[in-house]
Amino acid sequence: MSYSVGQVAGFAAVTVRTLHHYDDIGLLVPSERSHAGHRRYSDGDLDRLQQILFYRELGFPLDEVAALLDDPDTDPRAHLRRQHDLLTARIEQLQKMATAVEQAMEARTMGINLTPEERFEVFGDHDPEQYAEEAEARWGSTEAYAESQRRAANYTKDDWKRMQDEGAEWGERYKALMTSGEPPTGDAAMELAEEHRRYLGRWFYECSYEMHQCLGDMYVADERFTAFYDAMHPGMAAHLRDAIVANAARCTA
Repeated sequence: MSYSVGQVAGFAAVTVRTLHHYDDIGLLVPSERSHAGHRRYSDGDLDRLQQILFYRELGFPLDEVAALLDDPDTDPRAHLRRQHDLLTARIEQLQKMATAVEQAMEARTMGINLTPEERFEVFGDHDPEQYAEEAEARWGSTEAYAESQRRAANYTKDDWKRMQDEGAEWGERYKALMTSGEPPTGDAAMELAEEHRRYLGRWFYECSYEMHQCLGDMYVADERFTAFYDAMHPGMAAHLRDAIVANAARCTA
């Protein structure tokens, strides 16, 4: 069975002009001609065209494609092995590219304006945009979210490091408070809860007592936030939530 140039162009999603060019340079010469002299392609020609298009997709110039396909020492299985290796390498490359694009998109979403080197220096292997899309979905329409974006876009590497240092220092003091057995409703715990609220207001957005209580509830309800605080000290998420509630009641009474 043979196929016309138009049929082959349709099968392979290439132009008739491309097939004519491949014929002219000897890369893909159709096996047959009709009585009128029109090109007719066999199944073997289609197999060769598939090989050509594969190598072209990977960026090989036509002369190299011809050399690969016409090498008398290469059998079809060798072509398959080579294609498998090339595809594996291409997939790895594309995965790296996709990761880089995703990170760039996330950085835009989060508003972090740091170079890759600065981001690694500040955050290490922690991904600051891990929940960026979720945060945008939850609070993207709020003024607090917009304010957080505006501030984050202007922070330098030193700003981010200072922010982290302050948070870590607060965490150490809260850990010490819990170790000493202070209840969440005590003055010391409420003071640290108030510091937490002001920390958010200083670095991200104005955090009302009502909003702070919503955050406290989320620290307990969302296992990811619970894990973050409980990694500092077991039970810290729930303890902080209760201290936030007690502090709000004290300050809004």
